[in-house]
Amino acid sequence: MLTEIITIGNELTEGRITDTNAKWLAGRFTAEGFAVARISSVRDKIEEVTTIISEAAGRSDTVILSGGLGPTSDDVTKASLCKLTGTKLVTDKKVLEHIRKMLKGRGLPMNENNRRQSEIPDGTRAIHNPLGTAPGIWLEYNGRVIVAMPGVPFELEHMTGSEVIPRLKERFGTTGYYSRTVMTSGSFEAMLAEILAGFEKELPPEVNLAYLPSPGVIKLHLSASAGTQNEAREMVDNQVDKLSREIPQYITAYDDEPLEMTVGRLLKESGKSLCTAESCTGGKISSMIVSVSGSSVYYKGGVVAYSNRLKTGLLGIDSAVLEKHGAVSRETAEEMAINACRITEADYSVAVTGIAGPDGGTPGKPVGTVCIAVNSPSGCISEIHRFGDNRERNILRASTAALNMLRKRLLF
Repeated sequence: MLTEIITIGNELTEGRITDTNAKWLAGRFTAEGFAVARISSVRDKIEEVTTIISEAAGRSDTVILSGGLGPTSDDVTKASLCKLTGTKLVTDKKVLEHIRKMLKGRGLPMNENNRRQSEIPDGTRAIHNPLGTAPGIWLEYNGRVIVAMPGVPFELEHMTGSEVIPRLKERFGTTGYYSRTVMTSGSFEAMLAEILAGFEKELPPEVNLAYLPSPGVIKLHLSASAGTQNEAREMVDNQVDKLSREIPQYITAYDDEPLEMTVGRLLKESGKSLCTAESCTGGKISSMIVSVSGSSVYYKGGVVAYSNRLKTGLLGIDSAVLEKHGAVSRETAEEMAINACRITEADYSVAVTGIAGPDGGTPGKPVGTVCIAVNSPSGCISEIHRFGDNRERNILRASTAALNMLRKRLLF
């Protein structure tokens, strides 16, 4: 069963707010076994809203609308549904009574705008909204179902779970759906796609593979639809097992576990501690580590030494090393890592120094050059990376690469 999602409002089409409702609805409906075919946004114009609903209803079994049900003049969803069906608004007495009780409980008077919220297009059914004054609307149209819900996120989410999805399942039924996410690091999208070309060719038609890239991390999202969820789960799990054999060197975790959580889990399991020494990442690695609940068990702390003066003064880097090799060098990164462990008495350390950009590069060390070192009980290792010319992405890529180096050291 195909589903389309349409979010309504000038604030969306003008980019004044982020469309969190569309993302949430897509995730929830997909998880419930409904195939979301398209997501659209439209401004508050009756003609445009009517047109986009009509087009969606011509393609999909279910059309889900968010927004435009409030009491103000720019709320045009109900008027658009009337235009679509050639009907007029009528008062729903149950909704009107609900609004009265809700306003009374808040000590507010009923006004004309509130009263108008009890009106729905003739021939439709109101969907109860216990959390607000705007009801949802259920419309059967040419064999399709059109559902309109308020744009207030907590009202929409409650209505979706308690009313809309149960009614749609009763009306259409659903197929079994299941998905998993495999986390990878150390590659880039084009190369990973080339490596997995044969794997993709052998995928069953019911299984879909999506690449979800971000700086330093590529998520591989595997999903399947089948007669039952157990059947879908078996198909996806089989493919995840194959991936584990195809690219073990790139897989960092399963089921959307970020690197900082993976590293934390490994440190906890081994009973080891960690510290950090950062220059170009400016505390980003430390921030990622402490974002994980319980990180105080294994993370001792860190030093952000941006200038050479602090590198020598706080971390004890030999000035001769800085003069001979420069701040951005394997040698400096290794001394940062080793001395951080000495100062904090941590078992492991991660150190990063580089040129985040957009300025500061040289022909020998261009913008994006980053040196990373990891010190451990078995010694210190280091790597030189060449990232791009975007400062924000370079900081995130460097931080991710550092955590991935640490992960490998903890495992091997």
